[in-house]
Amino acid sequence: MTTPLTIASGRRPDGATVLTVVGEIDLSNHDSLGTAIEAADDPVLVDLTGVEYLDSAGLSVLFRHSERIEVVATPLLAPVLDVSGLAELTTVHQTGPAD
Repeated sequence: MTTPLTIASGRRPDGATVLTVVGEIDLSNHDSLGTAIEAADDPVLVDLTGVEYLDSAGLSVLFRHSERIEVVATPLLAPVLDVSGLAELTTVHQTGPAD
């Protein structure tokens, strides 16, 4: 069974691609995120503020594309990206204060 995941593509005013990801990223659907990143023009901003769960399969996709992405994460997800080492390879923007 595939975990629900929605990925919407848009553009910032400067023309950069924005992928807005909502739901859970896990082994059942991580390939959708990889495909969306691969199809996007550089640079790619991956907005994970709507992500409720991210497992190692999802992290592996982000690592694989770290040279061409920036990530926006919630205060709860940003530490995971930091501890995993992803924040050392790409820019991670954190939204708002922790609840």
